[in-house]
Amino acid sequence: MRTLITTKGASLDHPSDQAIAARLQVCHEDGFWLDIQAPDGEDLELLEKVFGFHHLTIEDIKHQDQRPKLEEYHGYTFIVIFTAQLTAGQDINFHEHHLFVSKDYLVTVHDQPAELLVQLVTRIKSSPELTKGNPGFLQYLVIDQLVDSLFPLLETLDDRIDNLEDQILQAATPELLADIYKLKHQVIELRKFIGAQRDLFQRLITHSMDIHGDELTLYWRDVHDHLIRQYETVDSLRDLLTGAMDVYLSTVSNRLNNTMKTLTVIASIFLPISFLTGFYGMNFLFLTSILETPYKAFFVGAGTMVASVLIQLYYFRRRGWI
Repeated sequence: MRTLITTKGASLDHPSDQAIAARLQVCHEDGFWLDIQAPDGEDLELLEKVFGFHHLTIEDIKHQDQRPKLEEYHGYTFIVIFTAQLTAGQDINFHEHHLFVSKDYLVTVHDQPAELLVQLVTRIKSSPELTKGNPGFLQYLVIDQLVDSLFPLLETLDDRIDNLEDQILQAATPELLADIYKLKHQVIELRKFIGAQRDLFQRLITHSMDIHGDELTLYWRDVHDHLIRQYETVDSLRDLLTGAMDVYLSTVSNRLNNTMKTLTVIASIFLPISFLTGFYGMNFLFLTSILETPYKAFFVGAGTMVASVLIQLYYFRRRGWI
């Protein structure tokens, strides 16, 4: 699916190769942005034959699974950046976007639907002045939209970690431990992509001076600043997950200590009882002569056991063990 929109807000849905070629001829007068979703053979041929993009970039689009990168070619720059969103199962899906950035036009290619780009097209149609009639500023709007899409995801992950910590304090279950490990894996993977994109935009700031001059350098620095903030946020999320893991281990350890203390108190109470039971059960002549009647033997033995238990309980209470 193709969508073309110019810096003046004129748009074409599903434009033909001929219409795009005509726009390309006058792009120095009216720059444009061409968005291609789920490219097929005709779209790839358009990119290679009409735009003249290098076949290596076409191969990258075909095979996907790239990394964030910036490569310079004659007359344009090829950029790969990623967006991410949470699925219903709370997994993070990364979406790959390929951008061909030239002085007078921008071409974006992606496999998955990108609602954020559809929203931007709608905004430009209704308010063409957003582009300032500048192809470079139109490119900034698109790239800024892609980069800023990560902020809501980071906020959601932050809220999930806060909820996990609250649940851990209430009841540290093995399921929560599995959630922590899953989140930590997701955050590490997200950090890898954001770190690469941060370095990419550091290069783009310098490279933009050659394409658009100094006019747009401040805007690219703004995008780079957003990526730095995202990278720092991801680092803080990783630290929060490490803290959540420590809270989980401390909670489990405290619960185990309480359990062991309870069992130790019970065992300690029954230890003198077992000793007294064995002692009174021995058939020594001295004992049998003193405890000559069954009732007397029972009450002496039971009274001694109760007294030993009461003494232990008093001692444990004084020491603060129970």
